[in-house]
Amino acid sequence: MKTQPLNCEQCFNNFQDSLSELQEVIEEINLRGVNPKNEQHLHRSFELTHELALNAMSEYFRKQGRPPYSGSRDITLDAFNEELIDDGKGWLDMIICRIKATPVYTEDVHKNVSQNILKNYIHLFENFEKKMKMALDQ
Repeated sequence: MKTQPLNCEQCFNNFQDSLSELQEVIEEINLRGVNPKNEQHLHRSFELTHELALNAMSEYFRKQGRPPYSGSRDITLDAFNEELIDDGKGWLDMIICRIKATPVYTEDVHKNVSQNILKNYIHLFENFEKKMKMALDQ
């Protein structure tokens, strides 16, 4: 059975659901501290939230009639140029962070990734949520 492709609003709703879960994980870490289990949950939730943000951006631009994107960097640059995101460098750093957060890197990288998620990336996601919501409401 063939499934229908997701539209922009559905992609954005999926992003919002994932962002809520990421915020809950961060709340738990802020209350109880970091342990291996919730740090792993933080990383997985971050990766999913980032991927769903990129999907929402991609669908938003597809709805405008733009051709498909070849990668996350191109989507991010267009999102910055269209003011869906306000910190292009931060979002590009997120892409690099996701690449470095693979099992081949050391534990030090994972701690750095966790700190970036907790202190920087969550705010980038929250700002994107506000801007995308305004764009969709227009």
